[in-house]
Amino acid sequence: MIKCSVTVNGVISRAASMRTGKDDSSYITFAVKVNVSSKDGDSSKIVEVSVLKEGSDSELSRYCPGSRVELKGSLTFRKRESNFYFNFHADSVDFNPTSDQDGIAGSMEFKGTIGKHVDEKTDKKDRQYLIFSAFSTEKSGDIFEYTWVRFIRFAPEHEAFLVPKGKIHINGTLEISIYQDKINLGCRAEEVREWVKPEA
Repeated sequence: MIKCSVTVNGVISRAASMRTGKDDSSYITFAVKVNVSSKDGDSSKIVEVSVLKEGSDSELSRYCPGSRVELKGSLTFRKRESNFYFNFHADSVDFNPTSDQDGIAGSMEFKGTIGKHVDEKTDKKDRQYLIFSAFSTEKSGDIFEYTWVRFIRFAPEHEAFLVPKGKIHINGTLEISIYQDKINLGCRAEEVREWVKPEA
């Protein structure tokens, strides 16, 4: 499970339309394009965020393609083979944002499994930190999809459950960047605990 509470700043790229939810509630759906940069700033990639917001027909005219907006809400990710999708449930939309800089920033909650390595390192100021990657699993039909996140944790602690194949529940700061023209998900871990999966 990966769920993020974020602010998205971008440009509407697809005209808004209406959709009816399972509970017969009305939703406005549209898309926002966001330019995401690599960590070194040498490259960038346009990602499209699919947005869903509660609303009515009378609001559709406000969602004009080409307009910059700032959205606050919940972001989830969906992976299908090599394709990576951003799905966003907007709680609010600001049609006159103060910033004109594209971005996706906020917090991440993650439940998943650690990969093959947990590396202990020390920075130039002698601060200890851990670097590791972990994956969240999602079933699509009969196929399992794995979404990987790279974590960094600045702390001297190294709990017993922080080992390869360990189950973890992490809260921290979301980092989205581009690496070799692909989306790279990262998180600066702030709360780390063992994840005990409920019995089926």
